[in-house]
Amino acid sequence: MPPTVVVDCFPESAQKYRDGHAIVAIDVIRATTTAVSAVAKGWRCFPTPSLEAAVPLAAKLPHPLLVGELGGNMPYGFDMTNSPAEIVLRTDFQRPMILLTTSGTSLIHETRGCEGGYIACLRNHSATIRYLAGRHEKIAVIGAGGRGEFREEDQMCCAWIAEGLIQAGYEPATRTTEEVVQRWSGAPPDGFLCSKSVDYLRRTNQLRDLEYILAHIDDVQAVFVFKDNEIVMIPVAK
Repeated sequence: MPPTVVVDCFPESAQKYRDGHAIVAIDVIRATTTAVSAVAKGWRCFPTPSLEAAVPLAAKLPHPLLVGELGGNMPYGFDMTNSPAEIVLRTDFQRPMILLTTSGTSLIHETRGCEGGYIACLRNHSATIRYLAGRHEKIAVIGAGGRGEFREEDQMCCAWIAEGLIQAGYEPATRTTEEVVQRWSGAPPDGFLCSKSVDYLRRTNQLRDLEYILAHIDDVQAVFVFKDNEIVMIPVAK
């Protein structure tokens, strides 16, 4: 049997793929972009699924940097919101970073117990393809989604990774996977600008994050693994 790849959405969907699948978690706007950008710059990053999990973890780590949002609002006591553009400007990367977001970090945590949990965004989608191809027989590429929708930016990143794996010999496991790949095949990097996530960034004057995402496409040659509650970077050769 040939290896397979499936595209899906929402944190709860990960439960369907724990048995025998590697899972790639994607939240382009903004959790996985923030995580990849932070770890690539030198931070230790600990994504948490809830505020209840973040608080005791913060008590255990030395002077942690608390990063995140819930429902679009930065939780009380946090140092900064979930912003890739802002995190790369900071110089205190000796502090361990706790990341909490509405959907993305929940999805990351749902990869625990599967064959392998990976973190991807538009910055490292090609490196993710190269690392995964031939390493796992079944791969699920899952977008975090937002407010019950499979947002366009996540669709595009999921589709690009799935398409790369299909070109490497994988077969799409579902008709939906085929449709998503076909929709986004050959799309320009800004093809997701119709997304409600982009509208949110405009309304809240956070377009610097959109500009950062569009200016950093496929520029990180590494794969990011969720292991022991921490995101770890593994360089990948071109």
